[in-house]
Amino acid sequence: MSFRTRLALAAAAAVALAVVLSSVVGYVVVRSQLRAEVDTALRGRAEEISHLPPDMVARALLGPGPGLGGAEGYPQVVQANGRTARPRDADIPLPVTDRVLDVARGDRGTFLTDAEVQGTHLRVITFPYAPGYAVQVARPLTEADHTLNRLRTFLILIALAGIGLAAALGLIVARAALAPVRRLTEATENVTETGDLSERIQVDGSDELSRLASRFNTMLAALEASARAQRQLVADASHELRTPLTSLRTNIEVLAGKRRLPEQDREPLLSDVVEQLDEMTTLIAELIELAHGDGQPREPEEVRLDVLTADAVERTRRNRPGVTFKTELTESVVDGVPATLERAIGNLLDNAAKWSPPGGEVEVAVRDGEVTVRDHGPGIDEDDLPYVFDRFYRSAAARGMPGSGLGLAIVRQVAEAHGGVVTAERPDDGGTLMRFRLNGRANS
Repeated sequence: MSFRTRLALAAAAAVALAVVLSSVVGYVVVRSQLRAEVDTALRGRAEEISHLPPDMVARALLGPGPGLGGAEGYPQVVQANGRTARPRDADIPLPVTDRVLDVARGDRGTFLTDAEVQGTHLRVITFPYAPGYAVQVARPLTEADHTLNRLRTFLILIALAGIGLAAALGLIVARAALAPVRRLTEATENVTETGDLSERIQVDGSDELSRLASRFNTMLAALEASARAQRQLVADASHELRTPLTSLRTNIEVLAGKRRLPEQDREPLLSDVVEQLDEMTTLIAELIELAHGDGQPREPEEVRLDVLTADAVERTRRNRPGVTFKTELTESVVDGVPATLERAIGNLLDNAAKWSPPGGEVEVAVRDGEVTVRDHGPGIDEDDLPYVFDRFYRSAAARGMPGSGLGLAIVRQVAEAHGGVVTAERPDDGGTLMRFRLNGRANS
């Protein structure tokens, strides 16, 4: 059974229950009103008889009277010993129970009850009159029963019609209410079958289902962007790997050739092979770093950005002995993942050292959750500034230098993962200034 059918049945059941309960309540109220009128008339008759003298009571009760079904009431006098007296032309006795005898003996007060006498439904009032006597007056409930029977039939028909109408309306309401779910299902099935992540659902309104469809569109957009970035990464990586692989293959084929090369020719080829292998190793490592950065981030922790930067400077100083590093590190605490932050800062330092002239100076500062790295190299061309943090982007000046074009892309990825930003600037006196900005929690 489909969800739409279950929803329609639930709606129909709820409406049907409401209709049935309303019908039952209406029937009970009408029945109570009709019987209340009969009871009021009987109590009025009992009140009249109670105030009549005995001789008038005898004439009123024991003289010619109405039949059992008369509207004026059918009387009967009951003695404490169980004997009864009725009008002369009335030979149908009313039922005498122990409760009636208790009234005659003065042990019980007035009460009303139903009785069935020769197929006639009666309402009977029993009340005390004189010591040792009780009077019963019966009125038929035929008209009330007839009205209630007709009302019951009408209510049953109305209830059945209401249930049928509720079922039909339930189907219509369920279809309308589940339209966003149906569109969501169709879009999901289409994405599953075709792999087309550009599929979107039309969103109308702001209810829960509309918000669900909107979130689904957002999820599809994120997946589409991720897939596009993945394809771009694979394409760029393939392009970047093609050149060193081709060169590496050529050199290996020459070295493995049948013609023996002189030692002075073999050494440069072997050096090129080692250099190309190092370049490919660096490229693959940075690709892995980018892939890890796109995955689920690790839990951040409290990090002393100044201490972490000092460690990164020391490592870069050992790797780049020809460059001088000048530091101004102020205590700064941030929330982040130490390993990824250290890798990003190391990439900034390595990039600055690479572009610094021999004996050049790199200025490093930390303050209020920001790391700045300033070199005094040739600087970045104005046209290249918007693209220096893109994956595999290498300016014309950088194409003749070693590198994969991924170092600064990793820096931007780390900054964005920590809710920060990295920018490149061209100082007036030359060189390049990189600002790696995070959200500091405390500073000195």
